[in-house]
Amino acid sequence: MTTRFFSSTKRALLTCAVLAAGTAFTGLAQAQAVFRVTAIPDESPTELARKAAPLVKYLESKLGMKVEFTPVTDYAASVEALVNKKVDMAWFGGFTFVQANVRSGGKVIPLVQREEDEKFKSVFITSDPAINSLADLKGKDVSFGSQSSTSGHLMPRSFLLQQGINPEKDFKRVAFSGAHDATIAAVASGKVQGGALNISVWEKFVADKKVDPTQVRVIYTTPPYFDYNWSVHADMPAATRQKLVDALTSLTKATPEGKEILELQRATKFVPTKAENYKGIEAAARSAELL
Repeated sequence: MTTRFFSSTKRALLTCAVLAAGTAFTGLAQAQAVFRVTAIPDESPTELARKAAPLVKYLESKLGMKVEFTPVTDYAASVEALVNKKVDMAWFGGFTFVQANVRSGGKVIPLVQREEDEKFKSVFITSDPAINSLADLKGKDVSFGSQSSTSGHLMPRSFLLQQGINPEKDFKRVAFSGAHDATIAAVASGKVQGGALNISVWEKFVADKKVDPTQVRVIYTTPPYFDYNWSVHADMPAATRQKLVDALTSLTKATPEGKEILELQRATKFVPTKAENYKGIEAAARSAELL
């Protein structure tokens, strides 16, 4: 009797343990069924969150799982997050993609870019009436965005060097604002006499009347280059990668949902891209000794 009692008790305990383990495993699987997205912090945290919200909702419907936007503190953190698979997809600038690709040994894959990113540009702005060209910036305080920004630092620096202007030697002071909107603010307030930033942020500020183009004006627009993209880690299953490409490239302004997302992303549409498109960015980075 006693033996049967203990045997029954052991079976009951074993059953409970198996059920508990199963429940825990299910809970763990559910906890892991979150698709995490991040983006380089090239604008204010509130603006990045606003831009991400409808895209997150859209991706949830396409992937069939919870999607979360995970903000990062700086550009380097976005690179490390994707390289170390702390996030599943990242919005990179061309230079940040190159950094991630090099850092991962070629294990970061660009999926799509905006149509605009095939011919992206940067602008140099000023509020000083005496400044009308890049040469006029010599001896002045000039701000870039983040040091790892493609359109706010790397490519503007590259075009300055092509014109024989070395920022460290020719400018009175080189500043880094950290973000495109912060560069506009620094120029508008007179903290610096010139600044370089992403053309789409500049045009958005002008359109939204957040800056007066008669007071702060463009003195130089760079030639075009490839820029931003959505990237993933190469370890992501091919089927998931394809779902993402299909979801992003099928966005259209013909639907209310697509219109909202594309306008917030400042895109006419998303198109497939490839690592080879960013070889020019890599060459510019190596030439400027930033990689």
